[in-house]
Amino acid sequence: MSETGQIEIRIGLSSCGIASGGESVYAALEQSVRESGEQGVVKKVGCNGMCHQEPLVEVVDETGARVLYGKVSARLAPQIVKKHLRPKSVLTRLNWVAGTLRETLFNRKNDASIADQLVDTRSGSTALFVGRQQRIVLENCGEIEPLDVAAYRGRGGYQALERCLKQLSPEEVISLIHDSGLRGRGGAGFPTARKWTLGAQQPKPKYVICNGDEGDPGAFMDRLVLESDPHRVLEGLAIAAYATGAEVGYLYIRAEYPLAVRHIREAIKQAQWGGILGDNILGTSFNLHLEVKEGAGAFVCGEETAMIASIEGRRGMPRLRPPFPVEKGLHGLPTTINNVETLATVPWIIRNGPESFSRLGTESSRGTKVFALAGKINNGGLIEVPMGITIREIVEQLGGGVKDGRRFKAVQLGGPSGGCIPASLADTPIDYEALKETGAIMGSGGLVVLDDRDCMVDISRFFIGFMQEESCGKCTFCRIGTKRMLEILDRLCVGKGRPDDLDRLEELADRICRTSLCGLGQTAPNPVLTGLRFFRDEFEAHLNEKRCPAGRCAALIQYRITDACIGCTLCAQACPVDAIAYVPYEKHFIDEPLCTRCGMCLDVCQDDAVEVI
Repeated sequence: MSETGQIEIRIGLSSCGIASGGESVYAALEQSVRESGEQGVVKKVGCNGMCHQEPLVEVVDETGARVLYGKVSARLAPQIVKKHLRPKSVLTRLNWVAGTLRETLFNRKNDASIADQLVDTRSGSTALFVGRQQRIVLENCGEIEPLDVAAYRGRGGYQALERCLKQLSPEEVISLIHDSGLRGRGGAGFPTARKWTLGAQQPKPKYVICNGDEGDPGAFMDRLVLESDPHRVLEGLAIAAYATGAEVGYLYIRAEYPLAVRHIREAIKQAQWGGILGDNILGTSFNLHLEVKEGAGAFVCGEETAMIASIEGRRGMPRLRPPFPVEKGLHGLPTTINNVETLATVPWIIRNGPESFSRLGTESSRGTKVFALAGKINNGGLIEVPMGITIREIVEQLGGGVKDGRRFKAVQLGGPSGGCIPASLADTPIDYEALKETGAIMGSGGLVVLDDRDCMVDISRFFIGFMQEESCGKCTFCRIGTKRMLEILDRLCVGKGRPDDLDRLEELADRICRTSLCGLGQTAPNPVLTGLRFFRDEFEAHLNEKRCPAGRCAALIQYRITDACIGCTLCAQACPVDAIAYVPYEKHFIDEPLCTRCGMCLDVCQDDAVEVI
């Protein structure tokens, strides 16, 4: 049944919901519920992962039965309320019936109704999206109001922390995490229990830090967890502090995540008021004080030592390791650092037992992994799947396949530090070691799907450009080597490549990987290296034939209008530089000297009469 014992109308208001217009839908729902005079409640919940359906509205009745509506507009919101809330007053009911009839007639005319927005979670691609998941980190996301601490506790929240503080020693907590097989979800996959053991062995005082500096293009896992279930992250961080013996902690979150920052700060206040943070937590002798630090958006600050420098008020630049932060970190004191997803997993393991977690996944990669599905995919959003699931299953089943019926070409996995895995290797399981064999890495969980219109040279250029811009500049090969790689890729994309360019790319990549101080430089060439490994023919076509096989690089392509043109004039109307003359009912032509290769004519043509050559 619903948590409140009455009909609940839930609307997702994380960043994705707000960006899709969810706030106006929420206002319309609240107004309609007030006007109904019926007992019902509208709740602001977090993201349930179906970002491609936002704004999402879910109705949960007194028995727990659920109905989900996707892509809801403010105009359709009152219909949802009227369908599920039946006014007791006869007069109000008659008014509602009259209003519903008017809306029905209006919607017939405008071809819009709540039936069009119904999301059937029992069949089709939505069933696969929901059914293939195993939600551990995301179990509360979309279910509770993020800042309702009572709702969080009602779903088992803070039980794990209380058990640790009152029943388990720090060593026993670490033992449970060890038995679960949990590895850090920030990218490298370092065993969490081993890191905590090292932290516990250090002398006091010491710190714990939650790394929420998520900067990968296309990644939004940590963001939505922080927004949708902030108390879960605080509980995990508190358990980490108890296990390692720290009494002060920080949550380092990107300033570009204002909602996440606001929710975490409010959750800390709530936890302090409830005796869950501060001194003598839950009536024990354990103390923990937490503070939020906002990052200024430097990608390199995802690296532990650069993040520590940023927290200390210095420029975010990595330092040589060892000593590692767990030995000498923040202010020169021992510091244990875990990312958001790792910490959000910990309370579930303590509550459900390590064996419940370790039986999921593979021998070397236990449990589940959260991914942000983005790119040319039908069902974009946040998913949590057991380790061992294949890339193909994620793309074709949970993701609903590639958009517009295009051919699946590759996935960019692990962000700019990861690599491009071709469709021919789509049966590779999601496993730390299996992915490493392809030249890619798990990373924090960004998964960008590419189709046959994506140029791998252009993709490599984008990611090396990102890494070059985000380099802190401390290491010569990272600072200058990535710049030289970008220059080569720029040349290739405009048809001015030199005979030794591909060899030079590989030579630079090797030196940058071997001589860079931190993970940014050491992994920066990965997208280029995997591109050359799996899509070398595309690089050679750019170099030798001055041709872009994907039809993406503007300097290497031309647009041509075929005999299929019926003279509808859409292309002429869309062309921003008047390179297509407006001649209704006649075949159109493109004036090549004027054409800027923007692709607008290709996008608007309804008869497939524009081709790329």
